[in-house]
This record gives sequence, C-alpha cells and structure tokens, in this order.
Amino acid sequence: MHPKIINALKEHAHEKDYLPTLGLLKLRESIACYYKKRFNYNFSPDHILIGPGSKELIFQCLFVLEGPVIIPAPSWVSYGPQVNVRGKHIIRAMTRRENNYKLTGAELKQVCSTLPEEEQKVLIINSPNNPTGQVYSDTEMADLVKVCRQEQVIIISDEIYAMIDFTGRNKSGFLNHYPEGTIVTAGLSKSHSAGGYRLGFIAAPPNMTSVIQGLSALVSETFSAVSAPIQYAAVQAYSGDSEIEEYLENCCKIHKCVGNYIAEELNSMAVDCPDPEGAFYVFPDFSKYKEELKERYSVSTGKDLAESLLVNSSVALLPGSDFYMSPSSLTTRMATVDYDGAEVYQAANEMEFQLNKDFLKKNTPLIVEGLNAIKDYLI
Repeated sequence: MHPKIINALKEHAHEKDYLPTLGLLKLRESIACYYKKRFNYNFSPDHILIGPGSKELIFQCLFVLEGPVIIPAPSWVSYGPQVNVRGKHIIRAMTRRENNYKLTGAELKQVCSTLPEEEQKVLIINSPNNPTGQVYSDTEMADLVKVCRQEQVIIISDEIYAMIDFTGRNKSGFLNHYPEGTIVTAGLSKSHSAGGYRLGFIAAPPNMTSVIQGLSALVSETFSAVSAPIQYAAVQAYSGDSEIEEYLENCCKIHKCVGNYIAEELNSMAVDCPDPEGAFYVFPDFSKYKEELKERYSVSTGKDLAESLLVNSSVALLPGSDFYMSPSSLTTRMATVDYDGAEVYQAANEMEFQLNKDFLKKNTPLIVEGLNAIKDYLI
C-alpha cells in the first residue's frame, strides 16, 4: 500500500464519530471526480454509497433489485451464495473457451428467452474477471448491452479489478455503454492492496435514486457506516495524487508480467490457458491430460484435480466447479500473487519496472517452484 494512504489513516485515527449513512461527503465527491477523470463516469456524490467492501454492497443490492439473477460461468465464487441467501432465482449463463470465457450477447439472449419477457432481470458481471483474468472490450460490452436493453436487464458491474487492466481498455466500462441500466461497485481492496481496510462503494445512475434510497435504509439497519478513519484515508486514495497513481500503474506492471509468465509456462506444458488481460488470476484447463490424470491419479473432476495437485505437488488451485463450471470440467483458477508484494515492488523499482523472466525467477521463487511442480506432476 502506498505510504500516503497509510499516513492519512494515522492522521485521522482520532476520528471517532459516526459518519453519514451514505458515507463521508468528501470521499463521495473524491470518488465521483476520480472516476470521471479515469473512466468518464458521471456519478453524482448523492448516488454513491460507501460500504465495508464491494462484496457487502453487492449483497445488499440484491435486497433492493427485483427479479432473477443471471451469473456467467465462470464467475466469482460469492455471487451464487449471496443470491441463494437472498432467496432469489439464479440462472447460470455458460460461456465458451473460444470467447475466452466472456459472455456474449447471443448467450445472454438465450438465457433471457427462458424467463418472462417483461420481468426485470439482474446480470452480475465482473471485468477484469475473477477467475479468468479476462477483460470485456467495448465491442463485447456493446453486444451485451444491446440485449440488456431489449430484455429488461439491470447490470451490476463489479469493477473491483478495474485498475488492474493490462489491455489499455481501462478507459471504459459498462456504464459508458448503458448509463441508465448499470450499477457500479468497486473499492480499495485489489488496486490499492488494501483488502483489510474494507472500503468499497456502490454507485447508481440518476434514474435509480430508489436503489440508493433503499440501500441507505438497509445500511442504517445493518452496518450503519464504515469506520471513519478508513473513510478519511480513502479520500487520499482517490485524490488522484500523482505518486499514488504511479504506484498503481507499477503494481499493474508487476501483475501483468507475472500473469503472462504463468500463462506462457502453462501453455508450454500443453495446459490450455488464456493470456490474462487483467486482475491477478489465470484459468488453465487440464483437459488435454484427461486420460493420463484419470489413469495416474484417479482424477475425473476438477475437484479431484485440485485435491490431487495439493496432495502430490503442494500446489493450491481452485476447481472450475467453484466458479459455476461443470463438475467434470478440468478448469482451475490459479492466483498469481504468491510472493511478498512489498519486496517484489522494491526489486522492480530498482529495475525501473523493466521486468522480464530473469526478474521473476529471482524474485518470485514460489511461483517458479509451483509451475515446476505442476510440470513434474503432469510428466
């Protein structure tokens, strides 16, 4: 985390009073200004609500929005359980490898055709994506938005990884294409390396005032407000400070270098792995080893594979079935951050962030060891 944010937290440690339910006005103004400059989003501070992480805010939002919830497969593990707790109907929208596991307009249209035509629907979508590391292009977003308008679909755009984008497409999001129907959630956890701060926000367009009002009522009866010192520190995080922005950019360079290296190594083993476009995950598919895995390790499901790799190679992956893929799928999610972030950042800084394989082999030894262990497991 950048020292300026830490110092801001220290400076406001004395703040002990409850803040407004919507959140600190100065913070909401900072977020509106920051996202206007970075993504050309037109948020009103009055339509932004601060919460203890975007995870909680997505959950709360499900109590305000009507209709069934569409979740692309694969998607983040917590969407489904949250929808189940809410008692809503979940519809899984299967994606395909040839589209890098990104939902298409045609696939969304097919799902909507099974639902009442006039019923409002909710699509939760995440770009850059956990678990795949993929990013939706403007063309892909426009394709989905066309169907959303036709089929009464509200988008919850989970943009927690939006600033960890390797494609150069991070100047645009679903809100730019569908301003009247997109709710955005984001926060400090991923981009600013501040998961423990539990600071997130949700923003709704002007025509969804009722959503923010409903959320505000829920907040007043649940968590009341996010910790005051944390909110004051977040003002610094969203200030647009040039040193903090440089830090975010450099962190993104590290994530990109590590992710590309892992994907390249896996593909060299004949493990099909799309090149990551953002976040810090890859989504390899071990299907080419299906027969060998079954014969050698009695592996027939993704869960079997994950357990076998852990027992035999001390490599921890999550099975694709945890992300709504079929149990028989041999896809897995691999996180790409098995290293000391502060130490790697310092080493990268000494190299002026001109990163290469030699740098990774020296500074991320656990990742190199893990990949070698996977190779030995497969051979």
